[in-house]
Amino acid sequence: MRKFLSTTAAAIALAFTTVPVANAADLKVGLVLTLSGPPGALGKQAEDGFNLAVEKLGGSLGGANTTVVVVDDELKPDVALTRVKSLLERDDVDIVVGTIFSNMLAAIYKPVIKADKILISPNAGPSTFAGEKCHPNFFVTSYQNNQNFEALGKYAQDNGVKRVFMLAPNYQAGRDAMNGFKKYFKGDIADEVFTPLGHKDFSAEIAQIATSKSDAVFTFMPGGMGVRFVKQFDEAGLSDKMTFLSAFTVDETTLPAQKDAAVGLFGAGTWAPDFDLDRSKDFVSSFEAKYGYVPGSYAMQAYDAALLIDSAVSAVDGDVSNKEGLMAALKEAKFDSMRGTFTFNNNQYPIQDFYLLNIAKRADGKYQTEIAEKILENSGDSFAAECKM
Repeated sequence: MRKFLSTTAAAIALAFTTVPVANAADLKVGLVLTLSGPPGALGKQAEDGFNLAVEKLGGSLGGANTTVVVVDDELKPDVALTRVKSLLERDDVDIVVGTIFSNMLAAIYKPVIKADKILISPNAGPSTFAGEKCHPNFFVTSYQNNQNFEALGKYAQDNGVKRVFMLAPNYQAGRDAMNGFKKYFKGDIADEVFTPLGHKDFSAEIAQIATSKSDAVFTFMPGGMGVRFVKQFDEAGLSDKMTFLSAFTVDETTLPAQKDAAVGLFGAGTWAPDFDLDRSKDFVSSFEAKYGYVPGSYAMQAYDAALLIDSAVSAVDGDVSNKEGLMAALKEAKFDSMRGTFTFNNNQYPIQDFYLLNIAKRADGKYQTEIAEKILENSGDSFAAECKM
């Protein structure tokens, strides 16, 4: 009952209505995010980022009377499926925005597509739907999973790393991570270890790393897994002995708990809070002023997803019943992204730049990722050629 009331309250709190514009129809957007437990920090960033964009746009997207309904997938595929069916059948949403984790996207993808609704992922970007299984109704405002890791592999290859120990959770994004890194890195791989999703104790893996004679460790450990791994890695004295390369292991969702243990480690991404762009700086300052914490890529990508929807609905003069026009406008992506230029590839995953990110402690005591150098420019993912759109 508590969970039902919480979800209902969130839906009511995020309902926005405005004065109708000519030809405007009602627009309903359903957010499917992980909001429970330690991984909920990722979903909270996305929820707050999307909510902030709607607020800054005056409470509507593209002039349509907008209602936003938020549901928690609890990082459980069966729950994600139940919740998205409720969004489709009870709430009759026009657009579904989700998810954070790739296995949750796999759970909701078919029901949304079968219902002929638009699905926009603000984070999960599995290879599964980037190639042969791409679909006109599916858009991604983040990246294809492999790409962040491809950037790290290129950095390692270009900077003389000889031997790497690789570690990731055993689900689609983890497998994409491993494959992405190996696209550019051609050195010696000491081992490739997969852990369960939600792994809690890394002592055995730390021992393997310590004796692997590697000069770098590559890992993808999002959320609470990243907090635990980095702390154990630092406690073992490995931070000063090898290069630490990761994506989503040290970021704005994990840094408040990792603190100094993460400083000096490397990540990769398309954006960081210090991104040198006026509208991005405004987004960061507005976000921190409203929510009191530093936004990461999860918040930025959800913010961009709202701006994308706003641009498309505006293009059809608020008439969301014009499905063909709406989807064409989404594909054009005529909005001002927080990461600068934003273009969709033929598979409707972004073409964008990727950067090496350094972890830093700010003068105010908060921690954030910061851009160190550009690794890949105008990078399209490896699976777009398989997409027939």
